[in-house]
Amino acid sequence: MYKTLSPVLMTLGDANGIGPELICRLLAAKAYPDLRLALIGPEAPLVHHCRHFSITPFWTPLDPANPSALADRAPGIYLLTPPRLAGLPATPGKETPAGGLAAGESLEYAVPILAKHPDWGLVTGPLSKAALNEAGFAFPGHTEFLAERSGVGREGVCMHLCGPVLRVSLVTTHPPLSRVPALVTYDRVARCLELTWDYVKRLGVADKPIAVCGLNPHAGEGGLLGREDEDVVRPAVMAAVAKGMGAVGPLPADTVFHRAVGGEFSAILAMYHDQGLPPLKMFHFNETVNVTLGLPFVRTSVGHGTAFGLVGSGRADTGSLEAALDLAMRLV
Repeated sequence: MYKTLSPVLMTLGDANGIGPELICRLLAAKAYPDLRLALIGPEAPLVHHCRHFSITPFWTPLDPANPSALADRAPGIYLLTPPRLAGLPATPGKETPAGGLAAGESLEYAVPILAKHPDWGLVTGPLSKAALNEAGFAFPGHTEFLAERSGVGREGVCMHLCGPVLRVSLVTTHPPLSRVPALVTYDRVARCLELTWDYVKRLGVADKPIAVCGLNPHAGEGGLLGREDEDVVRPAVMAAVAKGMGAVGPLPADTVFHRAVGGEFSAILAMYHDQGLPPLKMFHFNETVNVTLGLPFVRTSVGHGTAFGLVGSGRADTGSLEAALDLAMRLV
């Protein structure tokens, strides 16, 4: 048995999206001498991008019927192709159900491995939500897929994105904006605060509190602009503080990110997707990492989408994928 880092699995994501290209370019350019990394997905897109970018193929195929054999392998890069994806053709840059099948089937294959080896990590490549659903996987994204398949459930996890400075958790993930107020409940805010506090402690940055955004403009102005912040958010924050967590809020979202960049907070808990992520991605666009808090295993991902229009151009930045892999290696 090799006494190195715990193995990490990496799904290609949508086989026709930018994921396979980024994986080829990153792993050809950067060495990970202590890591056992198993790519999961069809081989054809990897072969295509290696030819396109004049990269020597760098992976060793493994028997998909025995993925646990990775534990006994020397550090290196390996490939596990789920049986349903064997021979799947590559159509880079085209959004098709086949690409969604590759993404969904790779996740279906990875979850039982991680159930058996919860000390292993998972890095996921970007997927198309439309293609995923067209392929028969009725989930709005990775977070919900992994929460359900791991048995934790959607209410048990928290979507978190981060860069070198900002760290942002989300109370809600991908619902329509009209549904957000009803989904911001005491229990949901409390759960996300708990998971985020555990995460910043693990990172060693819990010397500063988590800033909790208000749902409404100006955090509701004491109820004048909406009661949710006083009736739901504030009691959850107060209960977290009473349990020993560092948290402040609700705070106006229009200033809290400026304060966080200045070093005042360990993380931010935002109420919804487009409250928390535009400031983060403006500041960390090419180095954003998505982390699912609350799963029984480490899961990180790129913070961007499939970028079908950039596939093959070589212009897509590998920084987010590199950061996602580095963080997974740090956490396993």
